[in-house]
Amino acid sequence: MTIDETPVLDNHLHLDPDNHRGIDAVRDFAHLGGTHLLVVNKPSWHLGVEVETGDDFRHGFDRTVEIVSEASSELEGRAWPVLGVHPGLISRLVDDRGFSPDEARDLMRAGIDVAAEYVKSGDALALKSGRPHYEVDDDVWDASNTVMRWAFERAGDLECAVQLHAEASEDMTEVTDWAADAGLPAHRVVKHYASGRLEGPIPSVMSEKDRLETAAERGAPFLMETDYIDDPDRPGAVLGPKTVPRRVAWLLENGHEDAVRIAHVETPKRVYGIETEETLERA
Repeated sequence: MTIDETPVLDNHLHLDPDNHRGIDAVRDFAHLGGTHLLVVNKPSWHLGVEVETGDDFRHGFDRTVEIVSEASSELEGRAWPVLGVHPGLISRLVDDRGFSPDEARDLMRAGIDVAAEYVKSGDALALKSGRPHYEVDDDVWDASNTVMRWAFERAGDLECAVQLHAEASEDMTEVTDWAADAGLPAHRVVKHYASGRLEGPIPSVMSEKDRLETAAERGAPFLMETDYIDDPDRPGAVLGPKTVPRRVAWLLENGHEDAVRIAHVETPKRVYGIETEETLERA
């Protein structure tokens, strides 16, 4: 198999609709064989919005939906939006803006509710939530977990997936237990920025060779991502948009055809219900 014979999905990246590369990044991805994208809205404050109400999140969500539509026109497959509230917002609200943890929790849950509207209407594929990946006070940690569990409740109702931004870990079964309690199966919980080994959620593996080798050798469901942030102030941060196609080609060269099918066909269908092969129109 060659890269021209398989869908190639980047499960988690950001596109800045106004200030940086935007669609040019999509073209880079497509030029090297990339076919499908899951585009996650940038944090609200990165788009110049200091949220006060749930409705204030709509600007970022709408801009993401718009650029995803543009991205789809550049791809042989298509792109989908993933919308939600970045868990780092709680620190911005509490530390910089004087919110109590409970006030921040309520505002972030309102943002999740708005994101859920987009999923319900078919304008978004999945939700984004999580908890800080850095040390925080216990009351902030508890509030963050409450927001994340609320996202599980909404996703359970909608029968959609949740992408999590959270601390580095190889065992998050407690989190998928919480999801199950909320009516959301473990296979619809995705850990963004994952290593190649993870118990509980589906790992969305950062596309570094060592992590991908681990995931490929396990044979368990996984996805691939870059977490490309499309930030003019941090041009070299995380991985570039060409990385997933390059790593797929590398996996195929090294005999990992089964892993490529798992990551780009089987797992996307299981987690999100999307058909990467059926939505692929090769030139």
